[in-house]
Amino acid sequence: MAALGLIATADPQFTHHLSHLVKSTPITFALVGCGRVARQHLRALRHHSGRAELIAVCDPDPERRRAASLEHGAPEFASLEVLLKDTRPDVLILTSPSGLHPEQAILGAQRGCHIICEKPIATHWEDGLRMVEACEAADKTLFIVKQLRYNPTLQLLKNALDAQRFGDVHLIDIDVFWTRPQDYYDAEDWRGTRKLDGGAFLNQTSHYIDLLSWLFGPVADVHAFTATLGRKIEVEDSGVLNLRWRAGTLGSMSVTMLTYPENLRASMTIAGSRGTAVLGGKACDQIETWRFEDANTSAPDDDIDAINQQTRDFYGNGHLRYYANVLDALQHGAPVDVDGREGLKSLEIIEAAYRSARLKTSVELPL
Repeated sequence: MAALGLIATADPQFTHHLSHLVKSTPITFALVGCGRVARQHLRALRHHSGRAELIAVCDPDPERRRAASLEHGAPEFASLEVLLKDTRPDVLILTSPSGLHPEQAILGAQRGCHIICEKPIATHWEDGLRMVEACEAADKTLFIVKQLRYNPTLQLLKNALDAQRFGDVHLIDIDVFWTRPQDYYDAEDWRGTRKLDGGAFLNQTSHYIDLLSWLFGPVADVHAFTATLGRKIEVEDSGVLNLRWRAGTLGSMSVTMLTYPENLRASMTIAGSRGTAVLGGKACDQIETWRFEDANTSAPDDDIDAINQQTRDFYGNGHLRYYANVLDALQHGAPVDVDGREGLKSLEIIEAAYRSARLKTSVELPL
């Protein structure tokens, strides 16, 4: 379990885990979009101060950008075009509505910036591909935020799958039963729109769709149903997805944003020929079942308890570990954990799911 220590460390101890690295000139960042998720990025930049420096914030809303500017001591801009004219950040952080990511990323890359992009990479797969190709053409890295991958419970599961402890994986089930009340969508005019936001698959559960390819490999085809059952929005608040992987594994995913009265769970069950695991909790953050044929190398119960506790401590700190990888990649040439091509994989599954629901048929991958 020692290998999990770096990833699983809670925030108070996390600060100095890169202290052995050679100090270098700080990487400069500009933040585009000062809304809800921006707080995690600003916190991560503060956390890595000395290696990272915020030099600009941008948002069309004057109150939001002014608040971010005053709190973090960075100049404010109403438009990305003016920001890129007046400043030269090394990295552009996109925490804007998802439908704006493509044009913002392409402009930033053309002006010489690396890009950090929040999930989802875009609201349409073709737009995501344009982003990737533009960054590659400009020789700039497109970093896609997938902080859930750093959860210790999911790291343990990834290690077990890579070691083939499950044998042949036969069946996978993922359930995400959360809630987003109507006032959540009403708070921003872009939320719940197909052009700028996307529905339950594209927005709220894209991290869990990312797990489908990251953990289990390429998907062969999907068949989906989506519905808007309880919210006044343009997109789905609920959906079901059936999948078949190229390796022959079958799987399903059930998603809703209508669970009463609060988020219930995000769970995953894996049934293999030599092992079974169940991850539960509200974010696959609790290992509930962990049984393998090679019991002599299985983690003891007290280690499972420790991993669960590490995930509880780590929850909310994924962006800190994510930015450590960004900085290591840019300053020291470390491998990028999730680049644009990797980020496209989950978007492709989601796009295929939407096509399937619209056409009422299964859709093969790749698109």
